[in-house]
This record gives sequence, C-alpha cells and structure tokens, in this order.
Amino acid sequence: MKEVVKRGKTIEEAIEAALRELGLDKDETEIEVLEEPSKGLFGLLGSKDAKVKVREIINPGKKAIRLLKEIFNHMKIEVNIETEESEGYTKLNLIGPDLGILIGRRGDTLDALQYYINLAANKNAEKRNRFVLDVEGYRQRREETLSKLAHRLADKARRKGKDVVLEPMNPHERRVIHTALQNHRDVFTYSEGEEPFRKIIIAPKK
Repeated sequence: MKEVVKRGKTIEEAIEAALRELGLDKDETEIEVLEEPSKGLFGLLGSKDAKVKVREIINPGKKAIRLLKEIFNHMKIEVNIETEESEGYTKLNLIGPDLGILIGRRGDTLDALQYYINLAANKNAEKRNRFVLDVEGYRQRREETLSKLAHRLADKARRKGKDVVLEPMNPHERRVIHTALQNHRDVFTYSEGEEPFRKIIIAPKK
C-alpha cells in the first residue's frame, strides 16, 4: 500500500503534490493533515508550510479500470469501459472499433487480460472483487456457439457409438460444454489431460 508525506504552502497544494506522485485520484486515498500552514510573525518570519500524509485506499473496481485505461493508452486504441455489477462479480464490457486484438484466438488474449486485471486490481485489497472482461458481448456469443457445438457433437457420438474428443479448451469453455450436456439422455462428458491441453470427451452412454 503506497503512502507519501508532502508539504505545500496550503493543504490543497500539499495534497495535489502527493496525488501526482502516487498517480491516484483524491477519492482513492485517505488524507491526514500532519501540520497546518502558518504565516509566522508579520506573515514572514517563522512561516510554515502545510504537511500531509496521503495513503492509497485499494478500491479494486477503480483500480481495474485505471489499469485497463493505462494498457489501452499504451496500445493506442480507443476503448470505452462499461461496468455492470452482478452477483459475485463485476463485468467490465469493453466497447470500441476494431477490438478483435483484445479477444485473440478463441478469446485467449481476453482471458489473459482478465487474469492480469483480477491479479493486479486485487493486490493488497482488503476485500477482493472478481472481474469478468468482455468485448461487446463476445463471451455470450461464444457460449452460444459452444452450446450448439456440444449438441451437434453429442448427436455424432450417439449415432456412431464412439467417443468424440474436442480440442483443448480453457476451464470456462469446458464448463459451458459440460453444462450444455449435463442432462443429455444419450451421452455424458468428462475432461482429461493437463492444462493448458485439457480437453473434453463426449462419450455415448452404454
């Protein structure tokens, strides 16, 4: 947790200097006035600057958005961030032109960015937040595609009476497949292998 002590002719001047050094907004900090400014004798002799201590307050939500903006600035891409609070997590939906670069192959880049944000934004926080990153509804569309794929391959496994092995997927996508087929009357699913090559097998029921 970062904190600095700064002086200034006024309390506000000292606070502004501290905020600049910390790279934080005022509402992300706790401010303690250590010394009030004084003008001294006749406004000249013995004058004393204000002295403040400014300490960072870890707000994972605001920190996540600030980190994302820093990343996008470095990448020189224009992205708007919409925040949606859901039970158990905060969804950060990224909106802008040509954001395919943030999705990557089958969402690999988006998953890596999400992992980083969860790790970095929650560092030293008293209460952790879980963040789900999305790009203009990509995750919902991907889940719908995977669900349709699951049922199509389940039908193939049923017709041929043989196991169907899917390509390796991340844990979230495997969960979508398992959920889509959990009540299927003709097939069952299980995973095998080690990350990041763990994959799903769709097997016909005997």
